[in-house]
Parts: sequence; structure tokens; C-alpha cells
Amino acid sequence: MKQNLKELWIFGLQNALSCIFPAAIFILLALSQLLPPNTLPRYDFLLLACIGVQVLMFYFKLETKDEVLVICLFHILGLLMELYKVNKGSWSYPEFAYTKVMGVPLYSGFMYASVASFMCQAWRRLNLNMVQWPPHWQGWVLAAAIYLNFFTHHYIWDFRWVLAVLVLIVFARSRVYFIALRKRWLPVSFSFFLIGFFIWLAENIATYFGAWQYTYQHKVWQMVSLHKVTSWTLMAIVSYIIVGQLKFVKYGKAAVEEIN
Repeated sequence: MKQNLKELWIFGLQNALSCIFPAAIFILLALSQLLPPNTLPRYDFLLLACIGVQVLMFYFKLETKDEVLVICLFHILGLLMELYKVNKGSWSYPEFAYTKVMGVPLYSGFMYASVASFMCQAWRRLNLNMVQWPPHWQGWVLAAAIYLNFFTHHYIWDFRWVLAVLVLIVFARSRVYFIALRKRWLPVSFSFFLIGFFIWLAENIATYFGAWQYTYQHKVWQMVSLHKVTSWTLMAIVSYIIVGQLKFVKYGKAAVEEIN
């Protein structure tokens, strides 16, 4: 029992340390509400602060050069998503900022980048290894289809449930192994859901601090719809697949083992 509790503590601690960048964003969101009026707009402050956190993490070797490049990739993917969704009326950033493009503050990309930061850190801290990973072309095609569906569902049928079923089929045999004290494993599909659920919890905190607003939150804050858990789970899948594929490119089967 004592050994199990110690293992759970180490697992929780390593996950918490992997959340340094997301936690920093939450702290900055809270602090930004305390800015005196008629000073730097809040969204601009958040952009400069997020850049500063990223620089410090790299300087103190909390992130590697490769991880920073992955995070930059997710920043770009996130900004593209934001530009599209905001201009479709899915949510909004109502405050003024000098660093807004088509209604989207540039700091918003860091919220997607923070998910990539967590995955990269957790991968390294917990010695993650993917076993019985599907052929890599399937991963890329599935990730691209999920990402594109976030755009196309405004015009055609929403394929999220079809894609979710495909994920269960494609990753049916896939496991993620990790090390706290002993080597443990989880089904990869279940880990997708866990990440999506915790991102949904984080989204509630972010909207409470005014990071962005859904239409039903304009007058008074409300919890984010549970429907968003599926959206974040699918986004987590895209992130997971991209990080996994890039790890395979660099480390080969030491990071990801394909299904035979």
C-alpha cells in the first residue's frame, strides 16, 4: 500500500511538473485582471508574458530545442483555428488589444502550445513509450481529418463521432507505457479521453478568468458545455499523434513501436 501511494505521488508530481507552462498561463490570466486601467491592454500583456515564460523555460533547460519547435508548430495550428472559429462566431475575445488580428489576440496560440508543452514534458519525465502504434500514414491521415473537421463542420455534416469511432478502431491495440516507480500502461484511446477531459476543466478556469468567451458567457460566466469534452478529446488526439509521429522520426522504435 505504501509503495502504491509513493508511486501515485511520483506519477502526480511528474504530471504536475509537466504542467508548468499551462499553470503559468492560468496564473498570468488571473494576474492580468489586476492590471491598472489605462496601461498595457491585457491581451498584449499576456502575449509578452507567455513569450517570456517560453524563453525562461528554454533558458533553464525545462524545454529542449526540439520541444520548443513542436510548441511553435502548435502555436501556428492553434492560431489558424482561432482565426477561423472567432470569425465564425464560435467564441470571441471582446477586449481591445494592439496584437489582435481579425479579432484574435496573438497570445491565444499559446493556449494550444501549452497542450503540446505538457505532452512533450510528460513524454520525457515519465519515459513514455507507445507500443503497437498503428502504421504512421494512418496516424497522419486521421490527425489531418480530425483537424479539418473543425473547419468543415460549419458547411457540411460534423464527422466527429465517425472520427471518434475510427480512433477506437485504429488505436484498439495501442498502449502507452510510462514509468513512475514501475512500468505501467494505459490504452492509448483512454489516455486521449483523459487529456481531453482535463483540458475541458482547464477551459472552464480559462473562461472564468476571461481568456475568451462563448456566446452564452457574455452576460454571466457559466460552465463550458460538456459537448466541448469531445472537441478537446479530438484536439488532444491531433496533438498526441503529431507529437508521437515526431518522436518516431527522431528516436524511431525507441519511442513508438508500430503494429506488426
